[in-house]
Amino acid sequence: MSDDMTEAGLIPVPDQSVLVIDFGSQVTQLIARRVRESGVYCEIAPFNSAQEAFERLSPEAVIFSGGPASVTDEDSPRAPQAVIDSGVPIMAICYGQQTLCTQLGGVVEGGHHREFGRADVDIKKASPLFEGLWEAGGSYPVWMSHGDRVTELPDGFEVLGQSPNAPFAIAADEARKYYTTMFHPEVVHTPDGAKLIANFVHNIAGLTGDWTMAAYKAQAIEAIRAQVGDGKVICGLSGGVDSSVAALLIHEAIGDQLTCILVDHGLMRMDEAAQVVAMFNEHYDIKLIHVDAADMFIDALEGESDPETKRKTIGKLFIDVFEEEARKIGGAEFLAQGTLYPDVIESVSFTGGPSVTIKSHHNVGGLPERMNMQLVEPLRELFKDEVRVLGHELGLPDSFIGRHPFPGPGLAIRCPGGISRDKLEILRKADAIYLDEIRKAGLYDTIWQAFAVLLPVQTVGVMGDGRTYEFVCALRAVTSIDGMTADFYHFDMNFLGRAATRIINEVQGINRVVYDVTSKPPGTIEWE
Repeated sequence: MSDDMTEAGLIPVPDQSVLVIDFGSQVTQLIARRVRESGVYCEIAPFNSAQEAFERLSPEAVIFSGGPASVTDEDSPRAPQAVIDSGVPIMAICYGQQTLCTQLGGVVEGGHHREFGRADVDIKKASPLFEGLWEAGGSYPVWMSHGDRVTELPDGFEVLGQSPNAPFAIAADEARKYYTTMFHPEVVHTPDGAKLIANFVHNIAGLTGDWTMAAYKAQAIEAIRAQVGDGKVICGLSGGVDSSVAALLIHEAIGDQLTCILVDHGLMRMDEAAQVVAMFNEHYDIKLIHVDAADMFIDALEGESDPETKRKTIGKLFIDVFEEEARKIGGAEFLAQGTLYPDVIESVSFTGGPSVTIKSHHNVGGLPERMNMQLVEPLRELFKDEVRVLGHELGLPDSFIGRHPFPGPGLAIRCPGGISRDKLEILRKADAIYLDEIRKAGLYDTIWQAFAVLLPVQTVGVMGDGRTYEFVCALRAVTSIDGMTADFYHFDMNFLGRAATRIINEVQGINRVVYDVTSKPPGTIEWE
């Protein structure tokens, strides 16, 4: 292990690592996930701070992401020349291919036939990149997303694969270990893409793939002890998997120096606070304070319709509660929370896009100075699926680890428009019925996330012999592999009929139910 701590968090940088340089692609996170799935630690850095990240990590390999810019435009993003000249193996994807080729003396042009979606790549020559996957002379499906394309390769490069609209779909300078693809191997639409990335990491960069969650757990415990010393820590326990895993990990590191605080803000699901308190009290010897702050939060949110104001109001009130509880227990020096790596990435605007506001309810940028506390974020380097693996390492029950994600603002962002106590109670009941039907159908573990939404519209309906004017409830359920992209779950009509009938019959205030069949492309926020 390196003696240096990562800027992102507490955990020492492993001996072997990969740096992903982000040029603004919506699926850059998927590249890092694929590398980690191959057993190698990986971090993402935006192109404009990649030099510092490269010097800190000293990675054994670098991957350039795609991006929305055109290499032909003035001031378009470039990779640090020091990285290119360093001699480490480089894999460059889409825009990454274009900027690498441009910086090495090749030519990129726009105005050619664009290529978006599925394409077939014809393999012209065998390569370690394809070992065990693709053979010369074969044709294989990939996913393209480009307008510009390389029209002249730099010296030393040769074509390894072509598609109908990308004559240099795969090109490499194998002597210098520069490998480039016009297609996106990181997305699931390229069937062998994850294996291609693994081949680059193992066959070309020579990394062993020995980064495990058991090793991460041990390293995290050491790092927490080093940071906290004899200090006291309070942990914001939301009831979700992330904060629960963070609490167990910190408790394993420092024992009774940790106090967990569950803030019941009145925006949780049906009986959720009671379930979390019961689980922790019955199974774990962790000090837990249950704060009933529902009136404080709902009073502050009542009538508020702007989703960003809702998030920021909730974040501020959380800080207020934690600050008060820290005083009560004798002045904790540290505040712990379950911040994940996507929270960090999405809260930093790498390329001037909208990502700066995606996670505004998280304190990923630090705490108010008046708190005089330090953040402890032991999951800050992990993706959601990795947190679940760590939860297994820590002994969390499967039923809890498999819980659907539910964001910190809770029902506040599942209730578009103004919030009121009555509307929250209507939504809470509808949501509980919906999840109950999903569990009865045996679908809970198949679906990645499901929830009900109370729409800010009312419709006239006839129920029995009476006329009603009540709310519309929307149901959403999605499947996802990575949590970034999602497709709606294809319920059969019998299920939807049962769920809708129960909601309308059992929840006073709803007279119509609709099902949301919107797919979620990368980088979007749903239902707020």
